[in-house]
Amino acid sequence: MKLDQKYNWFVTGAAGFVASHICDFLIKNDQNVIAIDNFTTGLQSNIDYLESLAIENPQASFKFYNADICNTEKMKELSNSCDKIIHQAALGSVPRSINHPVDSHHNNVNGFISILEAARANNIKRVVYASSSSVYGNSPKLPKTEEDTGKVLSPYAATKAINEVYADAYTNAYGMELIGLRYFNIFGPRQNPNGAYAAVIPKWIGQFLEGNIPNINGDGTTSRDFCYVDNAVYANILASTTNNNSAFGEVFNVACEQQTSLNDLYKIINNSLHELDPQISIQDPVYLGFRKGDIKHSLANISKAKTLLSYTPKVLVKEGLNQTVKHFFNEYRNKQ
Repeated sequence: MKLDQKYNWFVTGAAGFVASHICDFLIKNDQNVIAIDNFTTGLQSNIDYLESLAIENPQASFKFYNADICNTEKMKELSNSCDKIIHQAALGSVPRSINHPVDSHHNNVNGFISILEAARANNIKRVVYASSSSVYGNSPKLPKTEEDTGKVLSPYAATKAINEVYADAYTNAYGMELIGLRYFNIFGPRQNPNGAYAAVIPKWIGQFLEGNIPNINGDGTTSRDFCYVDNAVYANILASTTNNNSAFGEVFNVACEQQTSLNDLYKIINNSLHELDPQISIQDPVYLGFRKGDIKHSLANISKAKTLLSYTPKVLVKEGLNQTVKHFFNEYRNKQ
């Protein structure tokens, strides 16, 4: 996908995983980007990469500010000249939210309202924001359709559900063009493999590369609709540029409509690494207890996104996993 018009973009959470890939796309498409992050979870290496990329693409503009989304006045100031906002900044992770619910609420809800207020003050109608498949909670229905949600099972899920309510209210009250994207287990290069709340795919790859055996929470039959990061970038750009009025004030599943169990995911990663380096042996996982706040199965219906945003996944799970494994494998070897 190419952008045929130049815009001024305001991207939050730019040092993070998905937002750094969005900025990557925008810079390569000669866009003007103002990016912010406060490095609570983001990485300086992502900003270093984006600044280098901007030098290689002189038709683009990339300006980064170390700033907190909860500072509404600062958000108003920095977004003043922008046409569109892509809001990705959040304190992620279900386990983190269970351990620190107030922090999750402050960053995810107060921060979201702060961004909406900045947009309203600067008459920026289009705001695309990251929601989450966690809002489906205990709903047993598969595949997940946007109108059928259950009771949320964690403070993190609650923050994302609250954001959707506020987005609907701001769309109706102020005539804004808010679009939410419910991510289903986004993965890919540059996802942080370290820390207590690291995502499962980079964490497992890192453990294999270090010669350790990864753990699986539960019996391994837990399944997810894993979605490669390029698909999330594509969905954000489609949502940011659509002229379809029916999409405004709506939320959309962003996924691949493919269900992968943790056992299958483990095997794919292990086998892919073994092919790259036979010294990495085929290992059985270590099984632990089921993690509190997690849902058992997740699978998206993306018909709504197909219809209103013209979204279809560009990279499916197996291809995306192979690309991701190669990225972390090469990165690990280069550091040795």
